[in-house]
Amino acid sequence: MTQTAAPELAQLKSNLKSMWMAGDFGQIANYGVHAGVDFIGRTPIKKGDRVLDVACGTGNVSLPAARAGAAVTGVDIAPNLLEQARKRASAEHLNIRFDDGDAEDLPYRDGEFDIVVTMFGAMFAPRPEKTAAELIRVCRPGGLIAMGNWTPQGFVGKSFQLTAKMVPPPPGIVPPVLWGDEATVRQRFSSGISKLTLTRHSVNFEYPFGPKEVVALFRQYFGPTQATFARLDKAGQDSLASQLEKIWIENNQATDGTTKVEAEYLDVRAIRA
Repeated sequence: MTQTAAPELAQLKSNLKSMWMAGDFGQIANYGVHAGVDFIGRTPIKKGDRVLDVACGTGNVSLPAARAGAAVTGVDIAPNLLEQARKRASAEHLNIRFDDGDAEDLPYRDGEFDIVVTMFGAMFAPRPEKTAAELIRVCRPGGLIAMGNWTPQGFVGKSFQLTAKMVPPPPGIVPPVLWGDEATVRQRFSSGISKLTLTRHSVNFEYPFGPKEVVALFRQYFGPTQATFARLDKAGQDSLASQLEKIWIENNQATDGTTKVEAEYLDVRAIRA
């Protein structure tokens, strides 16, 4: 990607932080709890393993990792999401450390963790090469880096493309869904990794109401959706809402007035050299 000047980068980071703090991501994350449980269920965690959850959000991956017996640290740029994660951990009497921090500049020592995980999180950091280098750096040699990244072809990837068409991202920003492209991931992990396994999985999004209400839910609570709508005039907002409703309707597998959509992601498992 193009080099971003320091003041521009600082502004971009500030905007990203504000975007993820907007709304109430917990209301969205509640519908994806099972995805984190499934992801950790496929991760070989031994009791006492030091696990880092990067861009941990409200803790959907941190909590099941701690239940599996790991010593878990979660890190995220949005303090309000960390606060929700702490409350969830406390309610289950899980001893998880949650830190304020950036996926591109992790506040940890080299090789500090046995397993580094990130699900639908670090893929949104603006400089993927920096992110990849940091995930590798904080993982011990022989340790595991596990990522869950939306694919460009999947439901979420298509939704992002639709949104980006209406409101283009800032110049030089690499599409986050490239983390779900196998060739791109191989290139980003071409050094520092001894073994790379890429498999496709899917997660079901299920809501007890119809697609129109789902779009309204995201408009109200999901920071990135809020930010996109805020940059459009009334006509643009109406157009985007109807296009988003259309993609949810077209992919809806439910026939009883509720919503059930299957979303594909790339499961990345990398062994640190």
